Amino acid sequence: MIKIVNPFEKVFWESIMNKDRSDNHSDIGHLTDEQFNVTQEKGTEAPFTGNYLHNKESGAYLCVCCGNRLFNSVTKFDSGTGWPSFYDMDTDESVTIESDHSQGMVRDEVLCGDCGAHLGHVFSDGPAPTGLRYCINSLSLNFESDD
Repeated sequence: MIKIVNPFEKVFWESIMNKDRSDNHSDIGHLTDEQFNVTQEKGTEAPFTGNYLHNKESGAYLCVCCGNRLFNSVTKFDSGTGWPSFYDMDTDESVTIESDHSQGMVRDEVLCGDCGAHLGHVFSDGPAPTGLRYCINSLSLNFESDD
């Protein structure tokens, strides 16, 4: 049960819980309310709270909505930002990038290349060889171990 602290939180959580999930092409009925907020409403999980932030297993990171392979654990690194970070996508078609002008800044939004789910943002302060940091919400991911 969610404890409502202020009226703005009540409106926010009610909008998530009452959201009609039938307006997306992919089958997203399996998503939790938090996953829906991140992937469909471009929300962001709190830093340092994601399930995959400290994951060191070898494997692939998949879109929680459609199962598209997004990132490989080989490219994951600890950026210290509080979100799982990768220096490259799995393939050139894994993700798409769109300009994001929300929250009073301009950023590059990372979307699933198959279903368009919001994953996070990409920045140009990452390590070699790409110099990129794909800063991704754990709530937008599933993990498939190589084992």
